[in-house]
Amino acid sequence: MDEHIIGEVGEIWKGWQEGEYQIHFICTGVAEAILHIFPDGTTMLLDCGDHPAVTRLDLAVPVVPNPGRLAGDWIARYVKRVLPEGYQTKNDLPLIDYMMLSHFHSDHCGIPVWVCTNRERKGLPGCHRSGFALAAEQLAFGKAIDRGWPYYDDPRPGAISGEELDHMMRIYKALHRRDGLEVEKFRLGAKDQIVPLHAPESVKDFEITNITANGKILCKDGSIKNLYEERLKTPGGINENGMSLGMIIRYGKFSFYTAGDFSDHVPGEDGQPFEIEDALAAELPKVDAAKINHHGHNSMPAKIVSALSARIWLACVWDQLHTLDHVLDRLSDRNLYPGPRTHFPTVFPKERCESAADKPFMQDIAPEVKGMGAHVVITVPKGGETYRVTCLKATDESMEILGEYKFDSRGE
Repeated sequence: MDEHIIGEVGEIWKGWQEGEYQIHFICTGVAEAILHIFPDGTTMLLDCGDHPAVTRLDLAVPVVPNPGRLAGDWIARYVKRVLPEGYQTKNDLPLIDYMMLSHFHSDHCGIPVWVCTNRERKGLPGCHRSGFALAAEQLAFGKAIDRGWPYYDDPRPGAISGEELDHMMRIYKALHRRDGLEVEKFRLGAKDQIVPLHAPESVKDFEITNITANGKILCKDGSIKNLYEERLKTPGGINENGMSLGMIIRYGKFSFYTAGDFSDHVPGEDGQPFEIEDALAAELPKVDAAKINHHGHNSMPAKIVSALSARIWLACVWDQLHTLDHVLDRLSDRNLYPGPRTHFPTVFPKERCESAADKPFMQDIAPEVKGMGAHVVITVPKGGETYRVTCLKATDESMEILGEYKFDSRGE
């Protein structure tokens, strides 16, 4: 039976314990950043972006804890607060075992143009102080997982280009020199690429399966399907969102889906456009928790909502146009799948609370994220029989618990 725990409210979060798998959706109001802590203490920072919130004007959401620091700085400070005790270091900096960029967009990796016009001498050499580069002033990284490394010719030459790629290449180069960073290409279909590193023999029933990359998906029968086969027959650009890296992560009976901003319309064999999310839906299992594709902006069609049938839905939000009403309508639609569900966007701003006050989906949004938002943490104890979702105060660095929920894993 699902249970809403209220006894922890107002207390300070106790942190990671050995044997737990944690997923931290870090709230900044301007970026996507998700920290994973594996059951043996191995760490992975999936995305670390930044975005010019001021340019969004009325569409901006609260910048937290405050606008006095850029997102990469706030993200690094959060990561350091939650790292397991006894974490490894490199060059006197906390060592994050894996860094992964889901796709080359600024809100996921950072971009220099709006921060400064010239590369600053302070910080990571040759890099602008934004996103991963800014976080790297406080964190070291062991291995980077990248969708295109080293030739960036997948799904075709020139498919990845622009300032984000240029800047990430500078970051990789600087971190290789400083930390000995290794970079390798994401292997679609692999289950042995991203693994516990610290005490793997102590970890049972934990597995990460790579399911999407470069417009291709892993099918249930183990084959790989290229969703852009028809599109690649003609010249033109490729939608970077559709290139997103995706994974299914399992720990015992618990399962989690994440796939960056995976969304796009592409022509099929009959020439008619189709949703790539529909194609992926046919290959997906039901999960306990799912990250909402593309922040809930014109994403998550009915087929993928039904396929995942998640008990909880999560998203990093930096814009009023995220987790749009029609997307939340589908996520809450009991005709697509039965049973309760709870939505945990990192923020559902007060303007949206007012405009959507009479919408049925409002009853499914966790009250702790309404208004100024919250960091949202999934904690899965050893065995994965149950999991908790904890909302932490994001307007300061106190790690105060705003609310906590406990759920039973479905074990499918």
